[in-house]
Amino acid sequence: MAASELYTKYARVWIPDPEEVWKSAELLKDYKPGDKVLQLRLEEGKELEYCLDAKTKELPPLRNPDILVGENDLTALSYLHEPAVLHNLKVRFIDSKLIYTYCGIVLVAINPYEQLPIYGEDIINAYSGQNMGDMDPHIFAVAEEAYKQMARDERNQSIIVSGESGAGKTVSAKYAMRYFATVSGSASEANVEEKVLASNPIMESIGNAKTTRNDNSSRFGKYIEIGFDKRYRIIGANMRTYLLEKSRVVFQAEEERNYHIFYQLCASAALPEFKTLRLGNANYFHYTKQGGSPVIDGVDDAKEMVNTRQACTLLGISDSYQMGIFRILAGILHLGNVEFASRDSDSCTVPPKHEPLTIFCDLMGVEYEEMAHWLCHRKLATATETYIKPISKLHAINARDALAKHIYANLFNWIVDHVNKALHATVKQHSFIGVLDIYGFETFEINSFEQFCINYANEKLQQQFNMHVFKLEQEEYMKEQIPWTLIDFYDNQPCINLIEAKMGVLDLLDEECKMPKGSDDSWAQKLYNTHLNKCALFEKPRMSNKAFIIKHFADKVEYQCEGFLEKNKDTVYEEQIKVLKSSKFKLLLELFQDEEKVLSPTSATPSGRVPLTRMPIKPAKARPGQASKEHKKTVGHQFRNSLHLLMETLNATTPHYVRCIKPNDFKFPFTFDEKRAVQQLRACGVLETIRISAAGFPSRWTYQEFFSRYRVLMKQKDVLGDRKQTCKNVLEKLIQDKDKYQFGKTKIFFRAGQVAYLEKIRADKLRAACIRIQKTIRGWLMRKKYMRMRKAAITIQRHVRGYQARCYATFLRRTRAAITIQKFQRMYVVRKRYQGMRDATIALQALLRGYMVRNKYQMMLREHKCVVLQKHVRGWLARRRYGRTLRAIVYLQCCYRRMMAKRELKKLKIEARSVERYKKLHIGLENKIMQLQRKIDEQNKEYKSLLEKMTSLELTYSTETEKLRSDVERLRMSEEEARNATSRVLSLQEEIAKLRKELHHTQAEKKSIEEWADKYKHETEQLVSELKEQNSLLKTEKEELNRRIHDQAREITESMEKKLVEETKQLELDLNDERLRYQNLLNEFSRLEERYDDLKDEMNLMVSIPKPGHKRTDSTHSSNESEYTFSSEITEAEDLPLRMEQEPSEKKAALDMSLFLKLQKRVSELEQEKQSLQDELDRKEEQALRAKAKEEERPPIRGAELEYESLKRQELESENKKLKNELNELQKALTETRAPEVTAPGAPAYRVLLDQLTSVSEELEVRKEEVLILRSQLVSQKEAIQPKHTMTDATILLEDVQKMKDKGEIAQAYIGLKETNRLLESQLQSQKKSHENELESLRGEIQSLKEENNRQQQLLAQNLQLPPEARIEASLQHEITRLTNENLDLMEQLEKQDKTVRKLKKQLKVFAKKIGELEVGQMENISPGQIIDEPIRPVNIPRKEKDFQGMLEYKKEDEQKLVKNLILELKPRGVAVNLIPGLPAYILFMCVRHADYLNDDQKVRSLLTSTINGIKKVLKKRGDDFETVSFWLSNTCRFLHCLKQYSGEEGFMKHNTPRQNEHCLTNFDLAEYRQVLSDLAIQIYQQLVRVLENILQPMIVSGMLEHETIQGVSGVKPTGLRKRTSSIADEGTYTLDSIIRQLNSFHSVMCQHGMDPELIKQVVKQMFYIIGAVTLNNLLLRKDMCSWSKGMQIRYNVSQLEEWLRDKNLMNSGAKETLEPLIQAAQLLQVKKKTDEDAEAICSMCNALTTAQIVKVLNLYTPVNEFEERVLVSFIRTIQVRLRDRKDSPQLLMDAKHIFPVTFPFNPSSLALETIQIPASLGLGFISRV
Repeated sequence: MAASELYTKYARVWIPDPEEVWKSAELLKDYKPGDKVLQLRLEEGKELEYCLDAKTKELPPLRNPDILVGENDLTALSYLHEPAVLHNLKVRFIDSKLIYTYCGIVLVAINPYEQLPIYGEDIINAYSGQNMGDMDPHIFAVAEEAYKQMARDERNQSIIVSGESGAGKTVSAKYAMRYFATVSGSASEANVEEKVLASNPIMESIGNAKTTRNDNSSRFGKYIEIGFDKRYRIIGANMRTYLLEKSRVVFQAEEERNYHIFYQLCASAALPEFKTLRLGNANYFHYTKQGGSPVIDGVDDAKEMVNTRQACTLLGISDSYQMGIFRILAGILHLGNVEFASRDSDSCTVPPKHEPLTIFCDLMGVEYEEMAHWLCHRKLATATETYIKPISKLHAINARDALAKHIYANLFNWIVDHVNKALHATVKQHSFIGVLDIYGFETFEINSFEQFCINYANEKLQQQFNMHVFKLEQEEYMKEQIPWTLIDFYDNQPCINLIEAKMGVLDLLDEECKMPKGSDDSWAQKLYNTHLNKCALFEKPRMSNKAFIIKHFADKVEYQCEGFLEKNKDTVYEEQIKVLKSSKFKLLLELFQDEEKVLSPTSATPSGRVPLTRMPIKPAKARPGQASKEHKKTVGHQFRNSLHLLMETLNATTPHYVRCIKPNDFKFPFTFDEKRAVQQLRACGVLETIRISAAGFPSRWTYQEFFSRYRVLMKQKDVLGDRKQTCKNVLEKLIQDKDKYQFGKTKIFFRAGQVAYLEKIRADKLRAACIRIQKTIRGWLMRKKYMRMRKAAITIQRHVRGYQARCYATFLRRTRAAITIQKFQRMYVVRKRYQGMRDATIALQALLRGYMVRNKYQMMLREHKCVVLQKHVRGWLARRRYGRTLRAIVYLQCCYRRMMAKRELKKLKIEARSVERYKKLHIGLENKIMQLQRKIDEQNKEYKSLLEKMTSLELTYSTETEKLRSDVERLRMSEEEARNATSRVLSLQEEIAKLRKELHHTQAEKKSIEEWADKYKHETEQLVSELKEQNSLLKTEKEELNRRIHDQAREITESMEKKLVEETKQLELDLNDERLRYQNLLNEFSRLEERYDDLKDEMNLMVSIPKPGHKRTDSTHSSNESEYTFSSEITEAEDLPLRMEQEPSEKKAALDMSLFLKLQKRVSELEQEKQSLQDELDRKEEQALRAKAKEEERPPIRGAELEYESLKRQELESENKKLKNELNELQKALTETRAPEVTAPGAPAYRVLLDQLTSVSEELEVRKEEVLILRSQLVSQKEAIQPKHTMTDATILLEDVQKMKDKGEIAQAYIGLKETNRLLESQLQSQKKSHENELESLRGEIQSLKEENNRQQQLLAQNLQLPPEARIEASLQHEITRLTNENLDLMEQLEKQDKTVRKLKKQLKVFAKKIGELEVGQMENISPGQIIDEPIRPVNIPRKEKDFQGMLEYKKEDEQKLVKNLILELKPRGVAVNLIPGLPAYILFMCVRHADYLNDDQKVRSLLTSTINGIKKVLKKRGDDFETVSFWLSNTCRFLHCLKQYSGEEGFMKHNTPRQNEHCLTNFDLAEYRQVLSDLAIQIYQQLVRVLENILQPMIVSGMLEHETIQGVSGVKPTGLRKRTSSIADEGTYTLDSIIRQLNSFHSVMCQHGMDPELIKQVVKQMFYIIGAVTLNNLLLRKDMCSWSKGMQIRYNVSQLEEWLRDKNLMNSGAKETLEPLIQAAQLLQVKKKTDEDAEAICSMCNALTTAQIVKVLNLYTPVNEFEERVLVSFIRTIQVRLRDRKDSPQLLMDAKHIFPVTFPFNPSSLALETIQIPASLGLGFISRV
């Protein structure tokens, strides 16, 4: 297909742009041949016309399809050109944050200017062992490829790292070396890899400096050869350096610094050891202040100085040499401050007693006068005479700077030489990998000699690179048998010839340097005359006669000739050198003594060094008298020689290329400057690689991949059985031009653009298929929608019509009903109206008649009342008139009588005045008096009578009066009533009038009140409604508050429950962490133990080599091994003395010191444990004192309290036992870790004593426990007696008293009670005394331990102050003294224990004798008659069948045979298949039972130790066999369960049958051995996990990720030169079925071996974790796997694994949860990734993934087809913002090596021991059942 046919409408192209270099545009119409203009639209929407070149008619480059953008390999792009490369790098760098990209064989690394978490140990482990194309591009992938090719091809490798300053070359080289150091390790204990990495800080401090482009720029080139042995472990390294920038020592440009070491020295000037250097601030020295930027942001020079000194120490540079280096560096700084005073124009002098020069001379150890003289003079030698000539001030300054540069260069070479000596291999080197960190192509505004040399080196490297790329292409074509056509590529040999050939630039420069009056100008003229107009690569600037231009492969560079000669000659006055050589400073003399041996001032390759390259390189032979000439070799000549040597080395190796790109000049993180990137891509040869690839067949597909990708373009008839023929037939139809592709043996090769064409056809076919599918589906959907709508319409019509009919019928019914209702309603209304009118009429009549009657009645009533009123009024008026008349008459009478009385009185008064009257009066007065006296008497009598009458009359009168008074009162009341009635009538009338007024007023008020009432009612209603609303609101608020309260209560409850759950989980996690830490320690212990065994075997092998013949293994071997079974803490310490015996004597001191420090650490741990036990004991003492105080206050103690005290005492005794155990362990540790020469003589006897002591102490503890049990039983019995008297119920006591009628019985009971109380009191007192005695003994023991601890610490502090030799002697002397004292103490204790044992044995004999006598007595009690009376007749006595006790007996000498037959030679696949599960464990336990039955502790210990060691031997020998490891894990667990089940502990016995409880151990407590067996089971479990991991590891990635379980879901994308592992299943490819089959195999084997179900669940959980972790880690490191279709594949694979779990009933094992991160990653690949809602869903869904993992998956997400969309950068930013508060690990990868802590839940066996039969196939005939 013609290329012009691809330029159709909507095709996208690249057009040049001055700002962005290239811009993307879209064609608006098809291109036709002959068109001069293209109609384009830019991405921002602007339309333009692009004019084609009239001469070339070259069309703009086409843009790749979107699915190819962001590829890992640039050669996978269909269109290989500059804009495609630039865009792909930019997309990966900016959008995906990926800094590495392949370009064929080149790794392009872009400096991110930011620390990225992609260089950790987990990433190194992930890349280790992987194919280069399988993982995402990385520096580790290149390093792994080099390491793998070195091992596979046995050919040396080179990694060439290049790039301009600030591009990250040094960091890339550093990471490559770190990878080798981590993956390979070292072959010796010297930690060579650490030394290799430690060389970096030293070389950076003396060779790196801050520039305007880079804060840590390497100012020299270096080539590091890392040597490996035959097992490909690092054994050494060697470094070569190139072209150190010496001029930086004396001059720095603005914003730049000198070498880091100077600033580190100035920052550390205050240190005491640096006082003699007389340093100060960096701004004080001329050589460090010129750049004006002495500080780098974020860098602490003082800390860097510490790192540099540590690295020097690690590499073997002693402190004295380090101080010498710093003296020389300080001297250089002071030399720079030396000033000169001009005498005249041709001479100068140094000021007298010039301080900087004085300091320089003092530091260098030279004479002040000589140095001052030769700084201002020089010696001129002619053929006959020698002259001393003064020099000018300018020449003196130049000479001073030259001397400083020369000293620094020699110091640099000396340091490099010593680093090489430290890294030199002590054994023969097998191969090496070289890492070349060299400057890239440089071009500045002013380019000088340094840039010329740098670009010359890059020309040579580019030539080598081009040849290598060309060679690889040719090999690939020849391998695939493709016709080879010569590819025209750029050959830069002419440019190299221009520089280095005869009469070249360097040759003319050296010639000009030899001329007496040579100058830069004359050299420039020679260049013009020689090369101008004769060489196309050489040009002369138009405006300059002191410059020249060379056309390099990358760009034209203009060099300024000024300074070339001076820098090439590197002139240093010999007189100044001689002054320095006369110094007394040893290091300075070494610098200048080695000067003659050095090949170049900037190359640290000594002539005596054996080169590490495997090719033969002949060193030049030195001739006599050549030293001075060698010194005068020019820099250019030396650089050319070293460059030739480098090229020879590189050509003898397989190169790997890393090209570092600087994305911007401002060091902004993840900022991409297209212009700068294109310049570097052109300069570093990446585009040349692209051009070479594009010139041939850049796109390569295997036939299977091509068939899978383009199967959609084939018809069914085109598919043949032969894939190759099918692809050929299809390609011939699709691409007519056969030159566009070639068929190889295994691959199809395409020209550039053909894959894009095929992709276009495939996309068109898929698009057409999609359109057809869409058309069909849309038609089907529309038809379905129409049919659904039609059916719905018909249904609606039917329902509507039915509804209308029903409505009409309803209308008719309602009409008829309405008429009927109207009829009745009208009738009802009329009748009601009539009834109403009738009722109203009757009512009106009734009212009217009633009204008339009432009126008539009222009238009659009023008339009657008027008559009454008139009667009363008339009566009142008559009475009033009568009264008034009567009063008038009485008044008249009174008036008349008064008048008459007055007249009489007047007369009397007149008479009285006359005497005669008185005499007349007195005549007869006496008579009258007498008469009167009689009358008085008579009257008195009458009066009496009258008085009596009067009293009677008074009585009658009173009664009458009362009657009259009552009548008067009645009348008066009636009168009052009349008056009141009258007044009432008046008042009533007034009231009526008033009421009428009030009525009117009331009616008015009523109206107003009614209005107000209406208003009030309205307001009230409103208020009520408002109140109701408020009430409803209050109710709602109340309900809301109640709801909130409930919610809060629920939330609080939930939060509390959640918190409880979280705390529980946290506790579980802490427990698991502790278990994991403990099991990791066990793992480390087992590893060290295996290492010790290996070393021991190697040692035995070395010892046995000189003595041929069979050597029998010592029978005590297993018992000796037992020492390493139980002392996990001191195993390392044990194997150190054995190592010390084999190593040279000079290394013993260091090893002894390490042993001593380990012992010190163990002692400190034991002291901590002892302190915790002391605290526990103090608490117990306080509790005991409190209990004692309470006991003194209370009445006599009850039995329960006694038992509590006894239990407390048992606890204290157990604590005492723990303390004694810790003390014994300490003694044992210190005993067994002593130097062999000290303990050798008395070791056996001492151990025998220890064994005897431990056995006696164990027996004593057993006796103590028996005594305590007897005491507790006694207490319980007395407690049972005491309640009968003290705590019984009153009724029971009364009954007892009533029963005891006899006083004697009561007295006896009282006496018995008193005796019981006394007995209890005495028992309590004895317990108190024993308790106090034990407390005192414990206190004394603790005090002695404290004193011992203080003494140990004091001794340790004293020892640490001594030198190492004296320290070791003192420590050994102290150990000997201490152990001797302890030995004596133990001997005394042993004697005491022996006495106690003998006493106890005597007591046992006495008890046995008594028991025998009792048995004899019982026999004697049988009456003789019973024996005589029975008839004696012969009877056949049948033999009873033996009742087996579930024990196995063996002889002690058969123990080794038992272990051999049952453990060492038992094969799980052979005999063990037909055995009952766990049979070896049952047999071993029954043997232990018999030894326990015999009370033979030695036999028990020996059997258990041999068993454990035997299992370890089997696992060491066949530890890679899953069946063996599973078999012994199952049996070890069963053995452990048997020890628990039959231990006699209640917690374990409750699951047993009564018969099984009879089989419990009786004499020994094997709890410690249970712990040892548990540790052994943990080690076996970890080994089992490692075995299954090794088996599963190769299957996981292929089966879970690469294999297409659902065929056809994901198409294969085009691949580049770095071929990835094919996802098409070949014969040898693992699939998901392979994984499931392997899982089935694992599960069936574990079930067959009878492994505990809980343990099987833990193994399955671990397997699934490994599968999930490895799969997720590979997914996170493979961009090609992050797609929607791959997510579907992963989810399907996970569902198959879950189905397997369901089939095996293992869903509750926790295995599914371990796959949760992988499941969420697969879901993340499939969910929508556009909107904020999607981001929220992702954040809530992916809770098992870390933020780094989520962002990584989104960055790696790659569409496989054009129908998928990329994830926008803004969406990823949204995810990051939402997840920034999430606190999770920053680690990217999961720890695939993580092992969950294992537990062994107790699983009792229901199998009866007595029923177990031993098969004859086991060969255990020497064992008998008991």
